[in-house]
Amino acid sequence: MWSSGAIALEKVGHRAPAESSNLTVVFVSTGLGREYALAFAERGASVVVNDLGGNAKGGGKSSAAADKVVEEIRAKGGKAVANYDSVEDGEKLIQSALKEFGRIGECCVIYNGFLFVFQDLIHRIHLRGSFLVTRAAWDHMKKQKFGRIIMTTSAAGIYGNFGQSNYSAAKLGLLGLANTLAIEGSKHNIYCNTIAPVAGSRLTETVMPPDLVASLKPEYVAPLVLWLCHEQCQENGGLFEVGAGWVGKLRWERSQGQIMRQKSRPMTPEAVRDQWDKICDFTDATKPTTIQGQHALGSITVNISPNPWFRKKRALAVGQKLPVSTFNFNHTQCILYALGVGMSTKDPDHLRFLYEGHPDFSCLPTFGVIPSQAAMMDGGLASIPGLNIDFTQVLHGEQYLEFYRPLPTSGTLTSEATIADVLDKGSGAVILLDVNTYSGGELICYNQFSVFVVGAGRFGGTRTSAKAPLPPPKRAPDAVVTDCTTRDQAALYRLSGDWNPLHIDPGFAAMGGFKAPILHGLCSFGFAARHVLKQFANNDPSRFKAIKVRFAKPVMPGQSLQTAMWKEGSRIHIECKVKETSDVVLSGAYVDLHQARQPSFTGGRLQSDLVFTEIGRRISEVGPELVKKVNAVFGWEITKEGKTAAQWTIDLKNGAGSLQKGPYGGKVDVTFTVADEDFMEVVQGKLNPQKAFFSGKLKVRGNIMLSQKLEVILKDYAKL
Repeated sequence: MWSSGAIALEKVGHRAPAESSNLTVVFVSTGLGREYALAFAERGASVVVNDLGGNAKGGGKSSAAADKVVEEIRAKGGKAVANYDSVEDGEKLIQSALKEFGRIGECCVIYNGFLFVFQDLIHRIHLRGSFLVTRAAWDHMKKQKFGRIIMTTSAAGIYGNFGQSNYSAAKLGLLGLANTLAIEGSKHNIYCNTIAPVAGSRLTETVMPPDLVASLKPEYVAPLVLWLCHEQCQENGGLFEVGAGWVGKLRWERSQGQIMRQKSRPMTPEAVRDQWDKICDFTDATKPTTIQGQHALGSITVNISPNPWFRKKRALAVGQKLPVSTFNFNHTQCILYALGVGMSTKDPDHLRFLYEGHPDFSCLPTFGVIPSQAAMMDGGLASIPGLNIDFTQVLHGEQYLEFYRPLPTSGTLTSEATIADVLDKGSGAVILLDVNTYSGGELICYNQFSVFVVGAGRFGGTRTSAKAPLPPPKRAPDAVVTDCTTRDQAALYRLSGDWNPLHIDPGFAAMGGFKAPILHGLCSFGFAARHVLKQFANNDPSRFKAIKVRFAKPVMPGQSLQTAMWKEGSRIHIECKVKETSDVVLSGAYVDLHQARQPSFTGGRLQSDLVFTEIGRRISEVGPELVKKVNAVFGWEITKEGKTAAQWTIDLKNGAGSLQKGPYGGKVDVTFTVADEDFMEVVQGKLNPQKAFFSGKLKVRGNIMLSQKLEVILKDYAKL
């Protein structure tokens, strides 16, 4: 083992030792083994590099592989010696260390193993070999009261794999060996852990795509091994999957089970059959870690007791505020989000969400989750006292979003998040995170994230307090919309701020149990919401009040989303499925809408009427000169209280020019839509036209470049 000063922590002030006589025994000089050897040597360890130099089928023998790694280490000033003995001669490996370095010192044994094709050879190399090498080093570890052992198992051993029965048996045997060594060695400060790495090698490169092999580099595994071997690491008896920069810990899980024995009655196969569902029900499952906790009596005793520790931690967490987050954005982020949830210029109705120059350019309502999710994405939950969360066990369970006013298309939003509650769901805990998002001092929207933490339940807390999902009516839906996601949908959606590699990295997705990266749940959420918005609200974001969904199953990019909708008053119940599989992906979902606004403007003189009257007078005086300068027809739509109150046409293209009130009979080159009061501020120089445009107050359609000639009309001639 190397001294604490030699780990990466030395970069922040820890002192590295001047000389080290420590030992690390590393097997196989390619792939992971090579990476381990180089990493330990760099930190001052004396390394034995063992490799028979055989090929992938176990044949042949060569010293070249081990010698090459030794040369690399020595060239960098490190200490290393090659060994070409079989791992079945474990004592010879230890003797090589003694001969070369004079002593063993603190010892760390890392058994990496290698893949061969023959039954007996597999068990000899993987299982028996690791036992013999460990036995050879064991007494040295006991004498110095320190040792670290790393066994390398495989997903094939943990889960099984077709055609690998011999390899799987050997690899799971290693796990059993490691667990026992952890128990026996703990009193001597000898800790043993097991890793199941996913890394590219000379074997995997023949069966994996090159880009996947590239993402599974051995250097993404070695840091875990170095830490587990460090004297400060107190982990013992752990099992870890690792690869592509991700590390996760595995554990056993057991259902509550069912007592089959009845007083004065024999236990029968029929009784087992009749209780099979309960036997296999993992609700309120336990996680045994020792043989003492694996028996039925122990299970009953453990499972009838609540978790007072977590109940106490819950009391500390509820009401805690997360750090305030700030979100700066403009029309670009609004458009990118709309594309991320499937909007396309193929549909003319989508243009108001995709083109900043559209007269009704708006932000999709579900964009409201983006500024608020920063509270979680930036690690805010980890800062809450009492919530010691294993983030590998966290799932996004439900989402609620409510609006108090439509989202702006640009600006700065601040979000304040609070732990509203921690619910006891038996098999896990649900953390309710309330997030209020403000523009200036005005509340824009409210989000409630329901975060499910697997295995953190049974602490005796309340079970409900969240915004409840609701089932759809038991009748045929009023509308069904089907939309295709693209192969790159997740790659596009993540640009809005959700950078979880589960949605882009095949290697990371594989470690999560998925065949390929999956679509973000909040992307499906956005698809379903815009289906409702178009079907029942005429794409008017101001009518969108609230949405609630439960995330049921994942979606693969490229699959089709089918949203069924039931209208019940102002509430639209929705259920979203994958069309190809009929799997429900959003359940218990609904959207609440505001009633359509009725026009309230009843007429009366507008302030802008005075301006257009003056423009008309000027045209009558110098119209031909203006036509030469401008050469365009401008349409104006003046609004009041959100409704069109007047229309004007300024023709500075034909004849001597003219002003006309009402719609123009010919072709208009550019049309401006602006509120009466905002128009007056632009004319009086209080509001810059460009700022009015980018803030959404001035909307332009047609030849937008002609808007530059507004100055000729408004500044030079429309003097009030």
